[in-house]
Amino acid sequence: MGMLLHSGATVQCMHGGTATPTATSLRVKAGGQPIATQPTPWSVAGCPFVSGTNPMPCVTAQWTTAATRVTSGGQPILLSDSQAVCVPNGTGVNVIVTQQRVKAQ
Repeated sequence: MGMLLHSGATVQCMHGGTATPTATSLRVKAGGQPIATQPTPWSVAGCPFVSGTNPMPCVTAQWTTAATRVTSGGQPILLSDSQAVCVPNGTGVNVIVTQQRVKAQ
């Protein structure tokens, strides 16, 4: 059970890059902002990851888990405890801040 992720949530890749949803559910809002659903990838900007001397920044994050009981437009909603995998590095993300009123499972 976690808090709903919305478009204003602060989400970062494991290296500190900022992740933002590429699309949101415009019909449902939490904290006045549209919520995010699972199928939508998130873009990652500002990832500083370097392997040796080769820059290999995270570019996108694809969510692998989401709410099991709550959907929006037929798609599972994302929660603060949802998991994602960043491409091309395969690392996860950290949900730093999100709204604190709406919880789901």
